[in-house]
Amino acid sequence: MIAQLQGILEAKEPSEIVVDVGGVGYEVQVPLSTYYRLPEPGQAVRLRTHTHVREDAIQIYGFLTAEERELFRLLIGVSKVGPRLALALLSGLDAASLAQAIRARDALRLASVPGVGRKTAERICMELQEKVPDEAAAAACASGPAALLERCPYKEVVAALLHLGYRRNEIREVVQGIAVEDERRSVEELVRESLRQLARA
Repeated sequence: MIAQLQGILEAKEPSEIVVDVGGVGYEVQVPLSTYYRLPEPGQAVRLRTHTHVREDAIQIYGFLTAEERELFRLLIGVSKVGPRLALALLSGLDAASLAQAIRARDALRLASVPGVGRKTAERICMELQEKVPDEAAAAACASGPAALLERCPYKEVVAALLHLGYRRNEIREVVQGIAVEDERRSVEELVRESLRQLARA
């Protein structure tokens, strides 16, 4: 799987760009949230990518941030939501607004994006409300000492615990608790400590 592309932006259109990597041109589909922040053709660009394999084609989707790619991957994991619809959502709403709408179960806001029906919007909210990234990690970073701000691993901790099946509310309390400790620990150590505290709850 191609996880990242770094090269020269050869051409760009609102929904598709070409990135030249060592003489090979990669056709990459992007949401408008990424397109508007791309440099002009001829300049260097680096994209986080997701490779989607179908029976008749291999498609590459590109994003300027890991947050956009993570939301894209969560969206295409929802029943009846394909890459095209996921791109439409990231084009109609920026990543932060999209995540906020899903957390708030604001199906009407999602349905305001062209191509997104109300039932689909409700399904997205129901399936992803506890999975989309929230402000817990950002708040932990902002409230921690300066040493923690430099690398801020809490977002990765939240993602790991969500993947293990814990609910967002219980994760938030634990993450905010360990964030106030003035010490340097790896993500692995922080996850272990979080799991110990969750086991006591």
